[in-house]
Amino acid sequence: MARPRTIDRDRVLDCVEHLVQREGATALTLDAVAREAGITKGGLQYCFGSKDDLITALIDRWIAVFDAQVSQNMPARPDATDRARAYVVVASQIDEATQARMAGMLVTLMQSPKHLHRLRAWYARWFKVCNPASAVARRARTALFAAEGAFFLRSTGFIEMDQAEWETVFADFEQLVTPLQASTD
Repeated sequence: MARPRTIDRDRVLDCVEHLVQREGATALTLDAVAREAGITKGGLQYCFGSKDDLITALIDRWIAVFDAQVSQNMPARPDATDRARAYVVVASQIDEATQARMAGMLVTLMQSPKHLHRLRAWYARWFKVCNPASAVARRARTALFAAEGAFFLRSTGFIEMDQAEWETVFADFEQLVTPLQASTD
């Protein structure tokens, strides 16, 4: 009978994020992660395999968390507009932890660009629902691009914006994917 796993994968991934945020991508080694997590390097390798597998697990977790949050903000049978609206809502909810996670992801990807295909596939799934033949879907696509751009700029610290302004910006993005009210002339 195999011994039950005693290493908490999520806690180790939290440690990876903290390590990269604090010391940069070059600090991301199996030895450093094991020290940060308080486990042996052998235990880390048993749990994740290689450094590439560790980065893959980190990216998969980021994607899963974001997608789960978006799903919570969608109706039962979402169309392209509903999906874009939910995406914009979740992207607007940036906090310090999310901002740090995003910066860590970018730094990690710069160190290991072969993982970009995972994010490219994820973005392709999101933008696939935005059929450019439909004006409504084009507006949804514009809202997705706008939300991603704002999220990226704030996460990387390229722009500074207080929370009130941030909420106003995202309210504008949401207007792109809010059905127009019928005229009551």
